[in-house]
Amino acid sequence: MKNLSKNLFVGLLIFMILAGAYSFFAGKVKKTEEISLSRLVEEIKQGTVKKITVKGEALEIELKSGAFQSSKKESESAISQTFANYGLSSEIMAGIVLEVKEQSGALFWLGAVLPFLLPVLFIFFFFWLASRQVKSSQFQAFSFGQSRAKVVSPEDSKNRVLFKNVAGVEEAKEELKEIVDFLKNPKKFLDIGAKIPKGVLMMGPPGSGKTLLARAVAGEAGVPFFHISGSEFVEMFVGVGASRVRSLFKEAKKAAPSIIFIDEIDAVGRHRGAGLGGGHDEREQTLNQILVEMDGFEPHDQVVLMAATNRPDVLDPALLRPGRFDRRVVLDLPDLKAREEILKIHSQKKPLVKDIDLRQVAERTPGFSGADLENLMNEGAILAARQERKEITQSDLLISIEKVLLGPERKSHLLTQEEKKISAYHEAGHALVAAVLPGTDPIHKVSIVSRGRAAGYTLKLPIEDRHLYSKSHFLKELAVSLGGYASEQLIFEDITTGAADDLRRATDVARALATKYGMSEKLGPITFGDTEELIFLGKEIATEKNYSESVATLIDQEVSKFMKNAFKTAKQILTQHRNILEAIAGRLMEKETIEKEEFQKLVVSFGLKYQTHA
Repeated sequence: MKNLSKNLFVGLLIFMILAGAYSFFAGKVKKTEEISLSRLVEEIKQGTVKKITVKGEALEIELKSGAFQSSKKESESAISQTFANYGLSSEIMAGIVLEVKEQSGALFWLGAVLPFLLPVLFIFFFFWLASRQVKSSQFQAFSFGQSRAKVVSPEDSKNRVLFKNVAGVEEAKEELKEIVDFLKNPKKFLDIGAKIPKGVLMMGPPGSGKTLLARAVAGEAGVPFFHISGSEFVEMFVGVGASRVRSLFKEAKKAAPSIIFIDEIDAVGRHRGAGLGGGHDEREQTLNQILVEMDGFEPHDQVVLMAATNRPDVLDPALLRPGRFDRRVVLDLPDLKAREEILKIHSQKKPLVKDIDLRQVAERTPGFSGADLENLMNEGAILAARQERKEITQSDLLISIEKVLLGPERKSHLLTQEEKKISAYHEAGHALVAAVLPGTDPIHKVSIVSRGRAAGYTLKLPIEDRHLYSKSHFLKELAVSLGGYASEQLIFEDITTGAADDLRRATDVARALATKYGMSEKLGPITFGDTEELIFLGKEIATEKNYSESVATLIDQEVSKFMKNAFKTAKQILTQHRNILEAIAGRLMEKETIEKEEFQKLVVSFGLKYQTHA
């Protein structure tokens, strides 16, 4: 109905434009005066007539003044005979151009029929548009259950991705090279009786390169790549998802060898029977159809199903059994070397200064995913373009790190002088505690310039990637987190809401020490709480705590103990080195930002043996 109304509006608009154009041009047509034959004779005698054109019985008269007239001749006789009957001699007619034109029969009939034909043609045109829209709607209704997958052809060099375009996932690439080899040369595997995995499930955090790696497999193998999201299967109409699954697998088999890639498969692949919707849930029907299609795969089909998810824990066990997703490829966040390689790939089409050091950028980006690093390089390019520069500098990338981590600078977010002082002492407290405690991550920057939702920030980044964390490390980080809170209480004998986020994150760490990591002496090496994700409402209703109320009280006591000890440590350090605290805060109020080298010099100048973490 929406498209029909649109076509009706377009038709009316065309009609109005044609009517307006006719009115405009009709006004431009030369105006003629209808005169009698006797008056024409009088004007000829007076010598004012220049030309007479005869068209059947019609006479078109052009005067020497440039005006136009029209008249009718006698139908029984020729025009010359008519003028002779009116007493016009040949001498008088010699000065007038006389032209005779035969009137076309087609023009006659067109002039007669066209006024009636135009409205009929317009009505037919309108009904043609309406019927065309109805046919289109019927076609869409019949194609509603067809696959919506996007297909990347192997001949599409613009969108083709190869393994060389993917960095930081060497182990995953080795696992997937067998899939490429099978798609290129299946006979080698079939002759020896080997079956290639029907499904490959790629698991990893968001932005780790799962989709890019799947496209690289198709690019290396040179096969069609059918890409679809799990959410595109599920519709409000029952059976549409299952129909689209059948259509997708049918198309892929026709194009074999080929790859089907389902992104975010957890949208349709979650545990069945855990919800309250019963067994006829549309999502469950879609999952059932996927399972049936995967069982129908034969080795000669040469179709590989690849899927990606960052929530493998919520997938239905039937998806993960052998014969379906046989192979699981785990992608982790890139380490230092991998981050440097990823930065090199994303900088290939960007003009960089000659002395740029991507290794330093990689060192400052622990925990960044491949997508974060791509965004980092893009932000650096945007910053350089904004400042009318043709090359990206090291400072552009370092500034972009903070923008990706914390958000853009909020220069319009001005603090009052009192708020600025509180923020300076708060950040100085974090920085000083981190500088005094050995083994903490080094301070790279301290600032009271607002970024994102933070009024100020202390940037601490590790020199090398860590995979195992000790209890002492967590206790020191707790003290650093409470450094701002302790500083406000020490200096102003009051506390503000600025420490709310620090307290929340510190409390989460303290609770994990007691319930998750087994680092509480009183509780011992036991984990508490149900670690299984509460996937659906039905599961959440049936979930209970796996510890008693007395243990819950003990957990609260241990969390409180961790927090109080950390606060005590932070306050002791700040009290002992109050002169350094005031110096850091004073420098922040003066300059708003202290970089790594300046901070180290400031601390060392007071005789403090600062851990350089080299």
